[in-house]
Amino acid sequence: MGKLNEVAEKQIREICGRYKDEKTPLMIILSDIQNEYGYIPLEVQEVVSEETGIPVAEIYGVVTFYSFFSLLPKGKYVIGCCLGTACYVKGGQQVIDKFSELLGIKPGETTKDGLFTLDALRCIGACGIAPAVTINGKVYPKMSAAAVKGVVDEYLNAEKAGETA
Repeated sequence: MGKLNEVAEKQIREICGRYKDEKTPLMIILSDIQNEYGYIPLEVQEVVSEETGIPVAEIYGVVTFYSFFSLLPKGKYVIGCCLGTACYVKGGQQVIDKFSELLGIKPGETTKDGLFTLDALRCIGACGIAPAVTINGKVYPKMSAAAVKGVVDEYLNAEKAGETA
């Protein structure tokens, strides 16, 4: 988003306006903005602050506390590797390390082409199928480092074919 254009700023103000009668509107406002734009940069937080009267520092605290909010744009495919106890013990670290190696990014980063974001997650509640990986909500159970290349290739091939994996 970078510098906010007039259309984006107007839309953010409209989102804030939808919840002006709510007692605690911040989470729902931020959620709507995240869903619309994919991230919540400082420029947007400043507009939300103006509209709600909530200090930017408080908004920033919420955005950085909750992992589902992001300060930076995410890739088309968000890879979440669980590193909760069960997943970690069953090889979750090796799985995320392999994704990192193949994509050339560290957890929390996005590939230069904007296709992939790699996120390290704490427990996702899939301990019975550990180690678990999610990509845009699709769950890959019992992942192994050896299977990572096949998963990445699945998405790259779908991109080449003009499909969504």
